Amino acid sequence: MDVSLLGGWLPWTLRALTVVLVAAVIGRRRLRDRRFLVRRLPAVLGGAALFGVLCAVLVRTVFAITDPLPFGLWFWLAVAALAACLGAVCWRGSRWWQRTAAPCALVMALLTAGDALDIGLGYYPTLADMYGELTDQALPQQISMDQLGGIHGNTTTGRIVAVTIPATPSGFQHRTEYVYLPPAWFRSVHRPKLPVVEMIGGEYAVPDNWVRAGNAVKTADAYAATHHGFAPVLVFADASGGFKVDTECVDGTAGKAADHLVKDIPAFVEKNFGTSTAPAKWAIAGWSMGGTCAVTLAVTHPGVFNHFLDISGDLGPNMGDKDSTISKLYGGDAAAYAANDPMTVLGKHKKFPKGFSGMFADGDTEDKHIQQAHQLAAAAKKDGVTSEVYVASGKHSWTFAQAAFQEELPWLAKALQVPGAK
Repeated sequence: MDVSLLGGWLPWTLRALTVVLVAAVIGRRRLRDRRFLVRRLPAVLGGAALFGVLCAVLVRTVFAITDPLPFGLWFWLAVAALAACLGAVCWRGSRWWQRTAAPCALVMALLTAGDALDIGLGYYPTLADMYGELTDQALPQQISMDQLGGIHGNTTTGRIVAVTIPATPSGFQHRTEYVYLPPAWFRSVHRPKLPVVEMIGGEYAVPDNWVRAGNAVKTADAYAATHHGFAPVLVFADASGGFKVDTECVDGTAGKAADHLVKDIPAFVEKNFGTSTAPAKWAIAGWSMGGTCAVTLAVTHPGVFNHFLDISGDLGPNMGDKDSTISKLYGGDAAAYAANDPMTVLGKHKKFPKGFSGMFADGDTEDKHIQQAHQLAAAAKKDGVTSEVYVASGKHSWTFAQAAFQEELPWLAKALQVPGAK
């Protein structure tokens, strides 16, 4: 099932089959029917196009999804509407195989629309990734806490451990989280106190997104392979508690997400995996909402994280404009908004620990995020914080997040003082 959903033969096959099935619904005979071509077909095409436009508007207004979604999604949804309408218009006088082609075309168009969305977001790189998440399969290299002692110290690959972290003291209701342990962790003699990176995904996310969509474990294993088995411990955290829940990683109306990330998780990881406890050896990284979380939690909790990697994040936690954010996210508490707004915090010129550092990474099509990254970097510089803005080819997608993490892991490792990092 290791077949790409983002390129190659499968996406093109879906598109080709959809077009063939739609053409089959019409049939050659109707293409010679002037009345059909002049009256019915334009009306059906117009209705299908209108449906695609309405879908785009509804997603932005009703569901409040402001991140750019690919044109292909709306196009193939319009094709799905076209298939349904043609099936109704052409039903009378059609042969059995044409009538069968109509629902098949509808299904294929919806599948193609779904794949177009996936291509735009990079959420499921392969069929195996999609099947694994939708059926709740174990992650590659996943083991239980009880199996840790059975891994030989000479292993050349790390392992992923599923953990249930007590929501103490946060009380935050969350899902199963995961911890990646690099090969060096399994050495039975002089096990090192490794540094840690908390990893946070986007707004609509599950904790394992950084594994399946972000390729983080393969990236960390590849780094470890060239550094004598050393790499940071990665914690794939649940910052929302639900797929459709938007916490922006703050203590607000959706629960104490920040407390979970800065109190529950560090205490559990340090106790159960013997990692470093020094803030200088803890970092937080994320994409999209997770990128916003990374810079926000680092500047508001420098006693926990001394480094951050913000990939395609916003200027600060938000649910639209300032007033909407204060109302929806903080229950009307303007002081809480100010306390969690990175620009406000940085504007107070608080003293950060020596060596506190950050990295902003954005795709070259993300004009808004690039501008905001430079704003944050400039504000951080005034507080003596070392930070950089990295811009590379890409758009707001997991595909870019994967590439950015691969590019910046050596920087993170050096900042965290991973043994052998340069």
